Amino acid sequence: MGTPRETRAAQAEEVVERLEEEYPDSTISLRYSNRLELLIAVILSAQCTDERVNKETEHLFAKYDGPEEYAVAPEEELAEDLNSITYYNSKAGYIKSACETIVEEHDGEVPDTMDELTDLSGVGRKTANVVLQHGHDVVEGIVVDTHVQRLTRRLGLTEEKRPERIEEELMEIVPDGYWQQFTHLCIDHGRATCTARNPDCSDCVLADVCPSEKGDSEIDLASGEPW
Repeated sequence: MGTPRETRAAQAEEVVERLEEEYPDSTISLRYSNRLELLIAVILSAQCTDERVNKETEHLFAKYDGPEEYAVAPEEELAEDLNSITYYNSKAGYIKSACETIVEEHDGEVPDTMDELTDLSGVGRKTANVVLQHGHDVVEGIVVDTHVQRLTRRLGLTEEKRPERIEEELMEIVPDGYWQQFTHLCIDHGRATCTARNPDCSDCVLADVCPSEKGDSEIDLASGEPW
């Protein structure tokens, strides 16, 4: 079992420092060329891999140009264009509805506030944070996806289970200047080493400060279940 730093703030700083060294080029992996494409890609990424989304959006973004075209597209046709994406029927509805709102209420521009973004169909705080950070250069929170949830619980940074509460706690301990990068570092480490089912603790740069380290710890703090 690793030994965390004395405070959660100190633990968070240690995690950021080590992961930055391990993943110096960490950044968003979704492909997009404008704010609307970013918004759509993030909506599609819910419970779906970024790799799959990037394959699907390559032809999607070539077919539809601007929110007006998504807004007037038949929902069945849009769903068919997304049929390799998880929950593609629902996501097609979200995209069409969100684009209708963007056209009707925002002059065809993706809004730049948390409240306006979360009023769009299919957009929760996580999606809104991504769009604000990477589309508008506005950082007012921490994106909490499944990797961030898993790693922060395993590393003893939070005991919360709901993304909203995890974000609130992380914002108190992660240095302000790292709110955006913290998510990307967690995602890269979650994919490469700290996977959901079989983390490679023997090759982890955080093992000595991780209270969930497999082998020494009996419990996976992410799930609360025994290893």
